[in-house]
Amino acid sequence: MGSTEDADMLALIAAAPELATPDDTEIFLDAMSISELASMWGTLQRLSRRDKTGAAWSAFPYFDHLPHKRPDRAFDLALEVLRSEPDKPTVMQLNDKFMLSLLYAHGAAVIGRIEAEAEHNARLRWLLGGIRFGPDEPFKSRIEAIANTKAYRRDERARRTPKHPLDCEAMSVPELARAWVEQYSKSERDRDDNFFAMMDYERDLREEYPDKAIDLTVEILKNETNPVMLSLLAAGPLEDVISMETIDRIEREASANKRFRDLLGGVWYYRAPDELKACLDALVGQHRW
Repeated sequence: MGSTEDADMLALIAAAPELATPDDTEIFLDAMSISELASMWGTLQRLSRRDKTGAAWSAFPYFDHLPHKRPDRAFDLALEVLRSEPDKPTVMQLNDKFMLSLLYAHGAAVIGRIEAEAEHNARLRWLLGGIRFGPDEPFKSRIEAIANTKAYRRDERARRTPKHPLDCEAMSVPELARAWVEQYSKSERDRDDNFFAMMDYERDLREEYPDKAIDLTVEILKNETNPVMLSLLAAGPLEDVISMETIDRIEREASANKRFRDLLGGVWYYRAPDELKACLDALVGQHRW
């Protein structure tokens, strides 16, 4: 995870009965000070995908909805993150959905405040440089007039560039399996171009070498037991490779490998052709997740 502060915040989240339902979560987090809220937001951005379990999941929707429901509090939160969070990749996550959602939902209400704050806040001008608008979006020209786009894009390129780029074509199946787990375990904050290289290679395997794609799934299953990662494996590589062309191989693996058969329970196939659906129904039975 990282710092002691992050560990303390996660312990608070895990122990909070107030995060039991969405309504309880909203009441609990609305009562927090902006500084506490910013600290929690930062901790959640650094949380790996395999650690997104339990109460931590319940806090994410609050931050997704905040720009829509409480625009002034949302902008206060962004300013506090900019002021107090030293880790630049974490701060950059404000541009993932948060700031763009705020402008889409309440741009007319907040644009004046954003412009006034940007006059004396260099870090805000930098952050605004990462907002990507469509060609006809309102407020596009007003944000571009105050944004330090050049500085933000420079930092974004640095964050996205991996120290050791993956050469998926040259990797063995066990090496690919380890790389898959590593890349998909990362938080969105920690993703670099290696994550997208892995996604592209998975697509190529599905389309050109489906047997190798199934080999990869089987190899990942040999060591991976985390429920979150298994859900990603079922809903991603396995689900995407299932077809009438691969069902014979799928049936053989399910017959020989109980964990593979269990993983099929996490595949959604309700739109599959009737013949394929019947085969999968016979494999999965009542063991859907």
